[in-house]
Amino acid sequence: MKKAWVWILLPVIGLAAIAGVFAYVERGPLALMLMQTAVERRMSDDVIGNLPDALHVILCGAGGPMPDPKRSGACVAVIADGTFFVFDAGTNGARNLNRMGLNPGRLDAIFLSHFHSDHIDGLGEMMLLRWIGGAHRAPVPVLGPQGVERVVAGFDEAYAQDAIYRTAHHGEAVAPSNGSGGRAVAFNTPRQGELLEVWNRNGVVVSAFKVDHTPVSPAVGYRIDYAGRSAVISGDTSRSSNLERVSQGVDLLVHEALSPELVGVLHRAAIKNQRAGLAKITDDILGYHTTPVQAAQIAQAIGAGHLLFYHVVPPLLLPGLDQVFLAGVSDAYSGPVTLGRDGTWVSLPANSKAIRVENFPGFE
Repeated sequence: MKKAWVWILLPVIGLAAIAGVFAYVERGPLALMLMQTAVERRMSDDVIGNLPDALHVILCGAGGPMPDPKRSGACVAVIADGTFFVFDAGTNGARNLNRMGLNPGRLDAIFLSHFHSDHIDGLGEMMLLRWIGGAHRAPVPVLGPQGVERVVAGFDEAYAQDAIYRTAHHGEAVAPSNGSGGRAVAFNTPRQGELLEVWNRNGVVVSAFKVDHTPVSPAVGYRIDYAGRSAVISGDTSRSSNLERVSQGVDLLVHEALSPELVGVLHRAAIKNQRAGLAKITDDILGYHTTPVQAAQIAQAIGAGHLLFYHVVPPLLLPGLDQVFLAGVSDAYSGPVTLGRDGTWVSLPANSKAIRVENFPGFE
């Protein structure tokens, strides 16, 4: 009986082997065919236009300044009723938006929380892709506290020659000469307890509030309200009573966090290896960030519907380090928690209490 099964299976095995050999030999044409299908599907998709009515919060960068394959530089995208914002523009943020089918050319505005390099080092690329991706005839508004003018002017100057080349090469219809770069829109740092409205259009309200990232100043966080739903983005800050004050009852708290235990590993290694500069840095940064447990305590105090960690420091490069990072969080906060990574997507359906969390395909 066993021999009979062998004879029955032999043709099947042979066909599979032939198919495998054919696929290997023809892998180039097959890959080209698959690429053609995928590109056509991607270009025909209108991801933003097809979204359900909700306040959507997407991490286009969930990490800090150190390299992490799962977490790029700080970048949070927000979409509501077709309005598309980005809060901070760290490394790879614009490229991650493209990977998710969120064309930077659709951006309505960019908001900056402060001017640390890891929050602005992708700004030039973000502004460029917004210009070219939408053939815009006016620069993108870049909102932030006083000092944003200097940042935007610097990037505009750095990209000035590039803009000339692109218009000359592609023409005014594709790269309008008056649409490159950014237009700085500065606001005064809000006072303690003040929620300063900086954007109000089509039912989407963005307000800024002061946070404490001393010695970095100014530094702000943002609250976004739409259709009865709300989200707060902390920016970089130590534990902030002001953030708590303006965030009461928020649906989603997107909060930065630094693990003192894991940074301590880096600090001790730096001392052991006589890396004085790194030892100093890993000691200094403890004082102007929030720990995961402190962020959880804030979420509990304000009655947040969900806590999403971003600007995760240090990188979590080994299996199990996420458990170390989150140690004590569930004791401090009784609600649901998500340890963010690039592609984490939270949807807050309009006029609802629902909160939906998923990871965008391809970012697992």
